[in-house]
Amino acid sequence: MPYLAHFKLAEHPFSLTPDTALYFPGQVHQEVYESVRYAIERGEGIVKVSGEVGTGKSMLCRMLLDATGRETAVAYLNNPRNDEEWVARAVCREFGLEVGLAADSYDSLNKFLIQKHAEGASAVVIVDEAQALGETGLESIRLLSNLETGKRKLLQIVLFGQPELDTLLLRYDLRQVAQRINFSFELKPLTKPEAIGYVRYRVKMASRDPDTATEVFSEKALSALAHAARGNPRWMNILGDKSLLAAYAEGATQVRPKHVREALQEARQLSMRSRHKLPVGWWRRPASYALTTVVMLSCAAVLGAAMYIAISQRDAGGIHPWLSEKIALLTRRMNE
Repeated sequence: MPYLAHFKLAEHPFSLTPDTALYFPGQVHQEVYESVRYAIERGEGIVKVSGEVGTGKSMLCRMLLDATGRETAVAYLNNPRNDEEWVARAVCREFGLEVGLAADSYDSLNKFLIQKHAEGASAVVIVDEAQALGETGLESIRLLSNLETGKRKLLQIVLFGQPELDTLLLRYDLRQVAQRINFSFELKPLTKPEAIGYVRYRVKMASRDPDTATEVFSEKALSALAHAARGNPRWMNILGDKSLLAAYAEGATQVRPKHVREALQEARQLSMRSRHKLPVGWWRRPASYALTTVVMLSCAAVLGAAMYIAISQRDAGGIHPWLSEKIALLTRRMNE
C-alpha cells in the first residue's frame, strides 16, 4: 500500500486488533501479566484484572493464551452472557465437551477436570469483558470455582473486566464470589515516558527493517500524542494512525505536532458520536469555557457592587454611571 511504503512500514503499527507481536512491555502491564501467570501456576482459583476501556486488557488476554502450553487446557470466553446455563455450556464447548442438558454441564466438566488432573495437566478459563457476566453469570463462575480436589482447585479462572466489574462485586449478594478472588490487579494508563516508548516501539516493529527504522514521529509530536491520549493505549493507536494519515496526505515523511493536532481534532469529532469520549486535558478544551466563566464572575461582581452603591447612596436615579458603562461593556462581549 502507498501509505505503508511512504513510511517504510511492513504493516500498520496502530491496528486496534490486539497483536501480540506488537506488545509493548510497559512496567505496570508487564507486572500484571507476570503476576497473573504466577497465580495460574500456583492454582489460586479466581484472579481478577480490571482496567478502563482501552488500557490493554484484551492484549493481556491474548498474551496469556499464547503463553499457555499444550499441557494446559484453555477455555476463552470473549463475549460472555448474564446466563448461568450459557457460561457452563460455553466452558464445556471450549474444552471440546459435548453436553446435552444444561444440568449435565457441571458433571461433565468435573469428570474432564479430574482426568486432566490425573494426567498432570491444568485447566484455565479466561473471561474477557467479564463485567457482562452480570449477577447470574458471576454466580456461575463461583460454582465453577467449587470444582476442586482435597488439595487444590481443578479450574483456574481469570476475569478481565472494566471498572464496572469492581462495582458489581461490591454488591452484598455477590460477596461469595468476591471472597473467592485471591488476586486482584488493576491496569493503569502508561506513564508519559512509557507512552512515548510505546509509539516508538510499535512503529519500529512494524517497519520493513526494524534495525534501521527511522524516527517517523518527531520528539514534539511524540510528546503531544502521549499527552493528548493520557497514556491510554487504544487512544494512542487511534491518534497515532490518524497522525500518520495526516502526514501522508501532506506528503511529509515525519509526523509533526500539527499532524497530531489534526488527528486530535478528527478523533474528538468522532468521539462525540460514540459512547466513549476522548480523554483531553484542560489545556485542549475550548477557550470559550474559560471566557464564559470569567464573564459570569465579572457580571456577578459588577451587580454586587451596583447593589452596594445603590443602597449606600440611596440614589433614586438608579445605578452610578460608571457601573452602567461596565455593564453595557460586558453585555456587548457576551453577545460577540
